[in-house]
Amino acid sequence: YGRMGGMDRVATLINAVRAERGEDKVLLLDGGDTWQGSWTSLQTKAQDMIDVMSALKVDAMVGHWEFTYGAERVKEVADKAPFAFLAQNVRDNEWQEPVFEPRKMFEKGGVKVAVIGQALPRTAVANPRWMFPKWEFGIREEDMQKQVDEARAEGAQIVVLLSHDGFDVDRKLAGRVKGLDVILTAHTHDAMPGLVRVGDTVLVATGSHGKFVSRLDIEVKDKKVAGVRFKLMPVFTDAIKPDSAMSALVEKVRAPFAKDLAKVIGKTDSLLYRRGNFNGTFDDLICDAMLAERDVEIALSPGFRWGGTLIPDSPITWEDVTNATAITYPNCYRNQMTGAQLKEVLEDVADNIFHPNPYFQGGGDMVRIGGMGYSIDVSKPMGSRISDLTHLKSGKPIDAAKSYSVAGWASVNEGTQGPPIWDVVSAHISKRGTVKVEPNTAVKVSGA
Repeated sequence: YGRMGGMDRVATLINAVRAERGEDKVLLLDGGDTWQGSWTSLQTKAQDMIDVMSALKVDAMVGHWEFTYGAERVKEVADKAPFAFLAQNVRDNEWQEPVFEPRKMFEKGGVKVAVIGQALPRTAVANPRWMFPKWEFGIREEDMQKQVDEARAEGAQIVVLLSHDGFDVDRKLAGRVKGLDVILTAHTHDAMPGLVRVGDTVLVATGSHGKFVSRLDIEVKDKKVAGVRFKLMPVFTDAIKPDSAMSALVEKVRAPFAKDLAKVIGKTDSLLYRRGNFNGTFDDLICDAMLAERDVEIALSPGFRWGGTLIPDSPITWEDVTNATAITYPNCYRNQMTGAQLKEVLEDVADNIFHPNPYFQGGGDMVRIGGMGYSIDVSKPMGSRISDLTHLKSGKPIDAAKSYSVAGWASVNEGTQGPPIWDVVSAHISKRGTVKVEPNTAVKVSGA
């Protein structure tokens, strides 16, 4: 089917649903991570996507990566935007007061619909706490139940949780919080072609990157949900006519950066992709760049799930590089780590992904490694999943007591020094001209 996504195509689908059902019967909700992940978003402090969301007439959203623009910017947008920024689980850490509106009541087609917001519970762990030092997160089950009960008491006939918990967390939550009709689950980028039911709650997972739009039609009888119909609508770029107004807006917000975005840095002979539980070729390229440009033995790159894909024989532009690296804490550090510390990093990240209790999972993928191989048994407990750490260049086992030169980026520590990762990657690609990423066989997985 070719390319997927494009906000002008998304607008076409949304406008078609509104025309069919009537705008007064349609509620448009956004699951977050919408303001971040591109050069234009970084340069405009998310104003490009805020303008797009406003034009789409989004009714409400929740957040995760949005918080990496800092507390002041997020509050500024939340206070002024024409859509609601909801988060029942974000508290001021001094008085434990809600930072954002926890829920909002909408009336659509004569039916009261309560939407409760849930930000990523582990935001202060996954991202730099110093960017929002006075805020606390968490799942907050009891508070969630209170929000549901209050919404019902106010006459809500439908209660929706708009969540950035991640699918496994929300599936567990659905069995523990009573009275939720729908959970719109985000964060883990799952695209589910059908509904997942937990008791009387249905879970909807729409994927990521604007590749899908979920449509959920809800029938209400006797002031409660009587039935639902669901469709996961793929956004096929080459098959859907773009909405002209949205196309014009996209062109407008990109115009100041168009020359930079189009700059060709090199070419790829390989398929460059981000997504993979243990590695991806774009991440391998980032690791190769750090090994070479920072002159280190080992490179660490975060298991982010956002970024584009390039097919073989494609040019690599500045936009392609920044689509995989554009964050507000991009410094590529260089320091020393012992073999024991490297193992500890891998164990910590693995537990974040493979912990048997979903409430202790953070989503995302395994940290990417350049210059080092290892084995992982995902069925084992914390501290014993990782083994056989090997320095690839020498072929020797990693010595727990020995110190190794290491480069990485996206450190959550304040004051991290080093060049922006996009400069490191673009310099590496420019020197090579054409890149070819060999298959990565350095990670051995068992227990899955």
